[in-house]
Amino acid sequence: MAVNSAGTSQSSPSLSADRFAAFSFVDCITQIDGVKRVTGRYTIPSDVTYFPVSLVAEAIGQLAAWVAMSAVNFRFRPVAALAGDTRIFARPQPGDTLELIVDIESCDEESITYRGHALVGDKRVLELLDTLGSMLDIAEFDDPAALAADFACLTTGGRVPGAFKGVPFPALTDSSHEPAQKLLAQLVVPARAPFFDDHFPRRPVFPATLMLDAQLQLAARIAQELAGQSVHVTRITNVKVRAFTSPGATLNLFAESAAPGEDDPEPILIKVGAQADGRTIAGAKMYFAPDSGEHA
Repeated sequence: MAVNSAGTSQSSPSLSADRFAAFSFVDCITQIDGVKRVTGRYTIPSDVTYFPVSLVAEAIGQLAAWVAMSAVNFRFRPVAALAGDTRIFARPQPGDTLELIVDIESCDEESITYRGHALVGDKRVLELLDTLGSMLDIAEFDDPAALAADFACLTTGGRVPGAFKGVPFPALTDSSHEPAQKLLAQLVVPARAPFFDDHFPRRPVFPATLMLDAQLQLAARIAQELAGQSVHVTRITNVKVRAFTSPGATLNLFAESAAPGEDDPEPILIKVGAQADGRTIAGAKMYFAPDSGEHA
């Protein structure tokens, strides 16, 4: 399918007012090359005060999901499960337009594997490698007909940017602190929040990228203490999401320092994880480097 590269059209389906309002990060799909490559665009609203870098990864994943859903006639949808390597080069700012590119390695009714990256202008801000999403029954999460209509809109003109109103900064409650070694904290997932309207209408699930952002805030505190100065995250690897998190759940988060491998260029490695009701929900490795004054 070839889509207008400008993302415009004289006539296109329109989205209902209550969709794409709280947790959708693709404004238009600009090109689709079969089930091989897809490009799109998303503009971060200029009035959003907090846009975590994890939402750039979310935007890339959502673009991949649109193609995956359309390829199986909106009978299944991918849900994030594994992200082998996420590389962070810069932090986009409110008002920036993300150019999204996804290369799909395989896609069927079982899973999708892909890699992708996001640009602001000619500057790469984030790259996803070795990413896999398991395909689940789409009707469990959303109305298939509504999603098909949304896809038609995105591929024939797109939506007006600016619907996203932001997400809150993670509100963590520390439960213990061993300086420069380990942090434990609790994150109480809200029982109600606007992002559940998009994620997902029929089965609200706390977005894994928001959980990852909370873990990143915890890990950055240890990394900064170890470095003795401000730091920035450069890579996140081995992201595994093992279970859904429902509204109102309490997540027990941890972040602990570990020794980087001999081939790791970063001096600081922090392992993170999340548990609920004694079960492991998610885990990852986060790599940090001291700020040089040039990192965005």
